Amino acid sequence: MPRVAIIEDHERLAGMLRQALAGAGIEADLFCNVGEATYGLSHADYAALIIDRGLPDGDGLAFLRTLRAAGRMTPCLMLTARDALHDRIDGLESGADDYVTKPFEMSELVARVRTLMRRPAVLATLIASFADIAVDPLQRTMTCDGRTILLAPAELQVMLCLIAAAGRTVRHSILEHAAWGLGEAVTPNALEVTVHRLRKKLTSIGATTRLTNIRGAGFMLREA
Repeated sequence: MPRVAIIEDHERLAGMLRQALAGAGIEADLFCNVGEATYGLSHADYAALIIDRGLPDGDGLAFLRTLRAAGRMTPCLMLTARDALHDRIDGLESGADDYVTKPFEMSELVARVRTLMRRPAVLATLIASFADIAVDPLQRTMTCDGRTILLAPAELQVMLCLIAAAGRTVRHSILEHAAWGLGEAVTPNALEVTVHRLRKKLTSIGATTRLTNIRGAGFMLREA
């Protein structure tokens, strides 16, 4: 049975989450703070993480950044009471794959977790390249001229889809399908936020390749 980690200090909510996931055939381990989660994640692999932003011994986003910096790319859903746009962007840019604000419908959260768990770890075993960038699906990295950066799962799927199109425009719906699955509910502006993060990462590694918005059509990679 697949297993996820719930990092939530609200005991009643954590218990409800665990019960709802169990009803969907998903086992869950509970951790009430960053310290417990750090120890637990060092001794087990999980199909997905559910992290509350406000933890008693640290910020959930800071904890997620630490995990991503260490190379742990397990799909993550962030829980928070903060619903401002800049808070959602902060969460996604910190490496979260989905962002749910409290209060929420338990059935929707379970559906989102199942979507994260269905994502293939990789789409291919060969490095995909375009212009001056190369994407390694196994390592979930993007490289340019010796500089490498990690990609979140959704970022990886979007980049592989764009590279496969070889400079042609890819419709929004196709990119959303690649990143989040067909017929699944996608957080508003999720694709735009993912593209924003990818543009920043392209710049950070010195790539001249550009990720361009083709108004009303989709996105494409362009050579400088």
